[in-house]
Amino acid sequence: MQKPLPDLLRPNKLSDFIGQEHLVGKDGIITKLLNDKANNNFVPSMIFWGPPGVGKTTLARIIANTLKRDFYEFSAVNTSSKEIQKVVDKIHGISPFVFIDEIHRFNKAQQDRLLPHVEKGSIILIGATTENPSFEVIGPLLSRTRVIVLHQLDENNLNKILKKGLAYVKKTIDKKANNFLIEASNGDARILLNTLEIAASLSTNRQLTTSDIELALQRRYLSFDKQGEEFYNVISAFIKSMRASDVNAALYYLARMVAAGQDPLYIARRMVVFASEDVASPTALVVANAVFQACQQIGYPECQENLAAGVVYLTTAKKDRRAYDAYMTALGDVQKLGNLPVPMNIRNAPTKLMKELGYGKGYEKYTKESLLPDKIKGKKYYIIEK
Repeated sequence: MQKPLPDLLRPNKLSDFIGQEHLVGKDGIITKLLNDKANNNFVPSMIFWGPPGVGKTTLARIIANTLKRDFYEFSAVNTSSKEIQKVVDKIHGISPFVFIDEIHRFNKAQQDRLLPHVEKGSIILIGATTENPSFEVIGPLLSRTRVIVLHQLDENNLNKILKKGLAYVKKTIDKKANNFLIEASNGDARILLNTLEIAASLSTNRQLTTSDIELALQRRYLSFDKQGEEFYNVISAFIKSMRASDVNAALYYLARMVAAGQDPLYIARRMVVFASEDVASPTALVVANAVFQACQQIGYPECQENLAAGVVYLTTAKKDRRAYDAYMTALGDVQKLGNLPVPMNIRNAPTKLMKELGYGKGYEKYTKESLLPDKIKGKKYYIIEK
């Protein structure tokens, strides 16, 4: 059986692990746990939470390998509680590591069955999930584990992994193809290495090109340089289409960005800003924030559907820039006029001296008088529709 490239290049020691510096760096929690001889390298049960292809399984294996402990690996997709119980039944001596990938797929009853084993310490559980554990892992189990957050791999991390992969497949790659592959991988080392392996096997040339990566991905390279003019053109067209309530154009430009591998959180952030700047209903901000959270929790490809739903809502919603324009006008006055004195009647008066000086004197809770500083008293920033 031929192992896939991600498995062939999977590191088995911490020093070879790429990414997650906040966990495996000098002051990272994983590094400290593995070096803590004073406490006999005590490692708590943990939940690894992070997007796909960032090293959750690899890190679990490295921990067990470093501590020379038995390691049992399961996937919640095709594992029953009985199979895990069989492992527990034959344990004698030092607690083994039991790794459950996609632990969020276990239902409440299955998670409940893990509780006594974790509580007694008969196993050290490491669960891996791409979903928010607060919603997908039952409270009692969550309270007995330490949640470890893994981040999406950045461009530097992916380039290091790609370099190792190229050396293994004995290929080079041109700059444009390199950048395309990094962007298309979207922070996922598994996608990067699987694509590289397919491209290398299909190409007869020593150097891989964009065409080779396109063929392996079955996806055409779209011009969307994140620092170039086209990037700003598409973003601008996207925002202006939503502002004009042109839902078809907004969805098209969204699709352009998604197909080109744009970070979904970038798109969602622009939608959050748009919701406050351009839409009349405060519900728009709730919708935009929900889209942002969905993108954080599930990532591509599924979150493109959340983006599309949010874009349709924002684009078809009634537009109103009065709040944004009013605030910007007020901000302009602050910058131009400086710190104008606050009227005496609405100043805070926590001390006797302040009261004697007239702070708070004459304050009426429900006055219709303008409470702006005297120099701009009565100025209207926001016109309320009647």
